[in-house]
Amino acid sequence: MHVLIDGDMMCYRIGFACDDEPEAVALASMDKYLSQIMVELAIEMEVDEEDTFSPTVFLSGFTNFRNDYAVTAPYKGNREGSRKPVHMPALRQHLLDEWDAYLTEDEEADDAIAIKATEYGDDSVIVSLDKDFDQVQGWHYNFHKQHLYYVTHDEGELNFYKQFLVGDRVDNIIGVKGIGDKKSHKLLSELGCSVKMFQACVELLGYERAVENGRLLYLRRKEGELWEPPKSQDVE
Repeated sequence: MHVLIDGDMMCYRIGFACDDEPEAVALASMDKYLSQIMVELAIEMEVDEEDTFSPTVFLSGFTNFRNDYAVTAPYKGNREGSRKPVHMPALRQHLLDEWDAYLTEDEEADDAIAIKATEYGDDSVIVSLDKDFDQVQGWHYNFHKQHLYYVTHDEGELNFYKQFLVGDRVDNIIGVKGIGDKKSHKLLSELGCSVKMFQACVELLGYERAVENGRLLYLRRKEGELWEPPKSQDVE
């Protein structure tokens, strides 16, 4: 089983928790936390040993194709000037050195994780708390709640289009004012296919905004992929 770990999130969680601790304590905490997750995941998946797993940690590099497609608002522009954990550089380097982390180029760790999850299929599990991954079919593990769950293709597609309308405050992606998770679910859940869901998003956002949101929200399933609106011939 390939365990695909969101290293960006780990650095923030461990980093902020250890802001007042020496660097060595932060690094040791990272190792302990990751090892504990592997043990807990083995229990959740009902396997005898965590050695059954092949973990890979993913870290985002410093370039991102999404910056070229964000028109309505700068992608992640709301994070400018926000404080990062004191030990963030050391934690990232530690994951690169000691955990052989994969460092992305011109895309986010989320993209690389989604690509590998698609490649490995049900022989992989995504380890993160980020709701963006719920568009990806396969196994997911919420390590905070110790919750293992499976996302089907149809569930992933619905989750993706719901984000068009809800937006993403964390990444500065603007949705439709007054529409949250429940209302977006009500609007889209009965439509049944990507073409109809996209059309519903266009009615509320306009075509250009809908395409922009799709390209910003979509997690790549293969290298270099750029999301395109669905066409009627794409639906069987």
